[in-house]
Amino acid sequence: MPTHTFQHNGETVTVEVEDDVRLLWVLRDVLGVTGPKYGCGINVCKACTSHINGKAFNPCAVPVAALKPDDEVTTIEGLADTVPGDGLHPMQEAWLDRDVSQCGYCQPGQIMAAVALVKRVKAEGRAITEDDLDGIRNVCRCGTYSRIREAVRDGAKAM
Repeated sequence: MPTHTFQHNGETVTVEVEDDVRLLWVLRDVLGVTGPKYGCGINVCKACTSHINGKAFNPCAVPVAALKPDDEVTTIEGLADTVPGDGLHPMQEAWLDRDVSQCGYCQPGQIMAAVALVKRVKAEGRAITEDDLDGIRNVCRCGTYSRIREAVRDGAKAM
């Protein structure tokens, strides 16, 4: 069976799986990572949103063979380690402060999408707009979208 090596939350991991296995299944079933959720499996709901090399992506749509050994996959479990200090990431703090979570299923993907959005917008030298917030396409069955938007704005200020 082929082996695949990549970085996951700052550690080098090597897995033995077929080339066409989607990264979501490698993360969840092989590595035991539970933050990225299975929602649709076809890159629509965004419940599995994580980061690859700092950009949002959906591991349900990426075969493990597409990763290179130096590709850094960050899941919600490793997000706090991307900022200084021993606490949570500022976006995670904003989520708590705004009491966003209801069932919590989509929240890891929502947070990861929000962090990637804020990084991109800040790199462009501007503030978060309503259009930016409209561009977050992660599905939330509980409908906490207004609190999500408030948390993204708060998190952006603290990032």
